[in-house]
Amino acid sequence: MARLELNVDLNRVEGDLEIGLVLEDGIVVEARTIGTMYRGFEQILLGRAPLDALVLTPRVCGICGTAHLFAAVTALEHVAATPVPPNATRIRNLCLIAEGLQNDLRQTFLFFAPDFCNPRYAAEPWFEDHIRAFEPFSGAIYRETLAMTRRAVEIVAHFGGQWPHSSYMTPGGVTRPADIRRLAACRTVLAEVRRWYEERIVGMSLDAWLAIPDAEGYLARLEEPGHGASALGLLARSARALGLHRTAGGVADMISYGSWCDPLRWTPTADARILPSGFYDGASGRVEPLDQSLINEHVRHSWFRPYEGGRHPWKGETIPNYQPNSDRYTWAKAPRYGDRVVQTGPLAELVVAGDSLTVSLHRTEGSSAWLRQFARVRRIAFELEQARVTLDELAADLGGEHVLTPTGGGLPDGEGHGLVMAARGGLGHWVRIENGAIAGYQIVTPTSWNASPRDSEGRPGHWEQSLVGIAVRDPDDPVEIGHVIRSHDPCLVCTVHMLDTGRRIGFGP
Repeated sequence: MARLELNVDLNRVEGDLEIGLVLEDGIVVEARTIGTMYRGFEQILLGRAPLDALVLTPRVCGICGTAHLFAAVTALEHVAATPVPPNATRIRNLCLIAEGLQNDLRQTFLFFAPDFCNPRYAAEPWFEDHIRAFEPFSGAIYRETLAMTRRAVEIVAHFGGQWPHSSYMTPGGVTRPADIRRLAACRTVLAEVRRWYEERIVGMSLDAWLAIPDAEGYLARLEEPGHGASALGLLARSARALGLHRTAGGVADMISYGSWCDPLRWTPTADARILPSGFYDGASGRVEPLDQSLINEHVRHSWFRPYEGGRHPWKGETIPNYQPNSDRYTWAKAPRYGDRVVQTGPLAELVVAGDSLTVSLHRTEGSSAWLRQFARVRRIAFELEQARVTLDELAADLGGEHVLTPTGGGLPDGEGHGLVMAARGGLGHWVRIENGAIAGYQIVTPTSWNASPRDSEGRPGHWEQSLVGIAVRDPDDPVEIGHVIRSHDPCLVCTVHMLDTGRRIGFGP
């Protein structure tokens, strides 16, 4: 039996994560996710003015700053029940979509796909096609993805002035309205991305792609020249040839906060999403309404001041208590939905929302490393279509208000939460305001859900469960672990791993 530790640069608010594996005869029998960096944004925010959250929290992540800003501003709006005009909601949705496009494309073709260029696969019939398409810095799709994703986030800059780390959302709306020039520029960007997605990524029109009804229909398309020759077709065929559609299912339960607030029905106290929120019960296959009051965080195996059981974020605390050489092993907390371990991300988002193709593939083959990645590319189609609808709605109401200043001269004391489906899954901010200052702030990121440690009852997190059973052919080159971890879209690509001999080994593109 050998112990393998894989160092991954992430934690609950972007940092370093080490994954400790125990292998028996080359099979993973135990996994632990070890967050090795403490940043403490929740502590930094204590005592500050509530609006400071709009400047600080977008800097939690260099990729999902728009999502953090959205969660922060809606949490403050929840405290004050601040109304938001429809055009402000549309602009927020549009910028979230742009950031999602950037992430979904980069994660798939810059982080996940290059693992298939590993020399391990040199004898596979698809290997040379992968080299031509996905080899870092030289592959055609790799280079095209860099160009297209730079274009996509220009949309955020049109309304936020910059990307990342923008602060253009404010309680009651956004700081800059839509106008003809901005809408025309956004249409140009989206038309360019859509055309490339249709021609190069899925090999068919967006309408035809969205109309595929089920697993049987998709697998038939996979053998046809159009989709089969596309970037997704190539990636899907090779991943399935390696058995990734039967690998790393992890936990069956899933959670989604819903995507894109409905501009005509959403209020801070009456949530309404274009793609609905919900909890997917893996045992029954039913989707239940989401209840944010069931969310709680455990610290039994984390380096924080201990408390019993799990606490809802409004009652949570983030007080460091480093205890090496104990059964506490991480700076990450363990979020749970009630007492359930869940996964979140594009797969959860589309299953909960009822996308017929994703639901059919999930029902037929179950959750897997391949299906998680497939769902991320599938979600891009919904992002592109919703962006088109949003631009049309903004153009039809150019004179509409973009901000409503809260009455009373400031935010009242109280509690609020803001939930959003960020690129990697469910992101939540919970704030408590007392005497005009932040008295409590908790952030639960998608990676907190997926990469959580064991909880108070000893239940492993989703990553820890999904890695068990993985066969590692060569501990010096654990590409199988890379496939699983990258299918969850960690914040940064994993770069090194370490054996119990103390040797450090370069890993990943």
